[in-house]
Amino acid sequence: MKSVFAFNDYNRDRFVAEVAGSLPAGTRVLDAGAGPCRYKPLFSHCEYRAQDFGKYTGEEHSYGELDYVCDITAIPAPDGDCDFILCTEVLEHVPRPDLALREFARLLRKGGELVITAPLGAGIHMAPYHYYGGFTPFWYRHFLSASGFSIESIRPNGGFFKLYGQESQRFLALLTPARPVPRLLFLPLKAVLALWFRLLLPVVCHFLDKLDRQPDFTVGYFVRARKD
Repeated sequence: MKSVFAFNDYNRDRFVAEVAGSLPAGTRVLDAGAGPCRYKPLFSHCEYRAQDFGKYTGEEHSYGELDYVCDITAIPAPDGDCDFILCTEVLEHVPRPDLALREFARLLRKGGELVITAPLGAGIHMAPYHYYGGFTPFWYRHFLSASGFSIESIRPNGGFFKLYGQESQRFLALLTPARPVPRLLFLPLKAVLALWFRLLLPVVCHFLDKLDRQPDFTVGYFVRARKD
C-alpha cells in the first residue's frame, strides 16, 4: 500500500532502481547530495561514490559513508571522472542550483547521464538549508541546456489528485491540538476524520489521478539528461 499512502517515496525509489538496473557493470557513479546513501545498494555493480556537504544536524537524519564532504558546486574530482550522476531531492537545499548543474557537466564524460529528482512544491524542511520551494520543467530545460545537457525526459511524479491525497494526510496531523487536555478531547473526532483523511481519501485520489491529463500540480519531477 506504500504506492498509495507514500507514493512520493515509492515512485522515486522505483525510478532510481529502474535507472540503476540499466547501468552496465563498472559504471562510475556519483551520488551527489547522498545524505544517508539510501540508494547505494542499487549500484552494487557500479563504482559508487557519494558526496554531501555534511552539515545538517537535524533529528532523524544521518550520513552514510561519504567519499566527498564538500560543497556540491566544487567537488574535488577530475573533469570527466563520472559516467553517471544521481541527484535526488537535493537542489532545493543548494543556494545556487544552477552552479551545481555546471559542476555535474564538468564531472561527467561526454554522453554521461544525469538523473535528478526534486520537488515542485515543498514545505520548509532541513532548515535552515532550504532555499527553494521547487523546480518546474521550464527551469530544467533552461538551466540544463545552458549547462551543456540534452534532456531525455521530464516526468511528473503523480498529478493533482495524488498530491491532494498526500496533503490530506498532513492535514489531519496538523489539525491535532498541541495541548494535552484538548488533544484528549479531540481524539474521538480525530478517529472519525482519520477514516476519511488518512484512509479513504488517499485511496480515492490514487484512482482519480488518472483523470489528470495535464499534471501541472505534482509533487515533483523525475529528470534524465545527457551531457552533450
